[in-house]
Amino acid sequence: MPFKKMVRELWGRNKAVGRSHIAPEASSSASSSPSTEQSIWVDLPPELLLDIIHRIESGQSLWPGRRDVVACASVCRSWREMTKDEVVKAPQLSGLLTFPVSLTQPGPRDAPIQCFIKRERATGIYRLYLGLSPALSGDKSKLLLSAKKVRRATGMEFVVSLSGNDFSRSSTSYIGKLRSNFLGTKFTVYEIQPPPVYSERSSNRKLPPSMRVSPWVSSSTQSYNMASILYELNVLRTRGPRRMQCIMNSIPVSSIQEGGQVHSPTEFTNLGNKKNKKKSVMDFCTGNMGGESVVKEPLVLKNKSPRWHEQLQCWCLNFKGRVTVASVKNFQLIAAAAEAGKNMNIPEEEQERVILQFGKIGKDIFTMDYRYPISAFQAFAICLSSFDTKPVCQ
Repeated sequence: MPFKKMVRELWGRNKAVGRSHIAPEASSSASSSPSTEQSIWVDLPPELLLDIIHRIESGQSLWPGRRDVVACASVCRSWREMTKDEVVKAPQLSGLLTFPVSLTQPGPRDAPIQCFIKRERATGIYRLYLGLSPALSGDKSKLLLSAKKVRRATGMEFVVSLSGNDFSRSSTSYIGKLRSNFLGTKFTVYEIQPPPVYSERSSNRKLPPSMRVSPWVSSSTQSYNMASILYELNVLRTRGPRRMQCIMNSIPVSSIQEGGQVHSPTEFTNLGNKKNKKKSVMDFCTGNMGGESVVKEPLVLKNKSPRWHEQLQCWCLNFKGRVTVASVKNFQLIAAAAEAGKNMNIPEEEQERVILQFGKIGKDIFTMDYRYPISAFQAFAICLSSFDTKPVCQ
């Protein structure tokens, strides 16, 4: 296909695209140099340009072929705006992951996005790939996110990055972190993406001087509390799976009712960018937080209760063939909206729908399937909490 060959040649010239994550969001500044802007590709009629990108996008729904769509967004500014705004849709609508912002957007409603996680015990690194399993995807597996396990005096911490090897918080690949308490019973998910604004009255809210926090105290002040994961204590040491509960502070419970929506970021905000960092510093100094990071009625997820199988003498859940090895880490999360459903008109089918499932399929290999209303980053963070040792919970 001539269009496809042309875009591949242009993509090969752009060194910024050759990274391990999906696509660099900051490549627009690098690709908008005067020499590129004056090229013949900028002068293409919008109708023709839209048709070209539509043909490439419709013909490449899987990675690595999806790189051709990313290449279109790397040609110049006009191509990038056309690709991002007119052609590529959010995962909630298309079910596809293309740009880094897709990892912070809610998954599709109809079918889950299927991924798998590889664990490296020696280095403490966990990598999230797009695909059914390593056996089926092979070397064509697309790296989405990586996390490195770091021991602290007060607990465990997982640093999440878009890159496979760079876990520095000052890097442009840094996306968030997961922090646990000393016992490993409570985890907090922090994300560098600003919290959504669910109330217009809070848009101009100012904090009193006594509550203002200096932006230079620590790196944690530049992150936002997006979720809390709680594991129930097993004091009596009874047999059975772990019991967990996830409070999604940035997702309202109304998002799962009929016609409900959840905030979907359109741009990937990275504090490694000087412009974004300066804006974040000004917000902290002035006390203008721009919205509520914790919604009034957050969505609460709970693990689905397994049933005891008399013949197998074990606890069982229907993972629909995605989990093959028994493990205490295996779980399925559903909305804990039994009480809210009576007041908010949430269908019973939605209350029983599995939003996230995680399970073992081999040595150091696990599957992760997620769907609306959580994002890939939130799902990955919840699954990472299952890897930490919890002697008081099992």
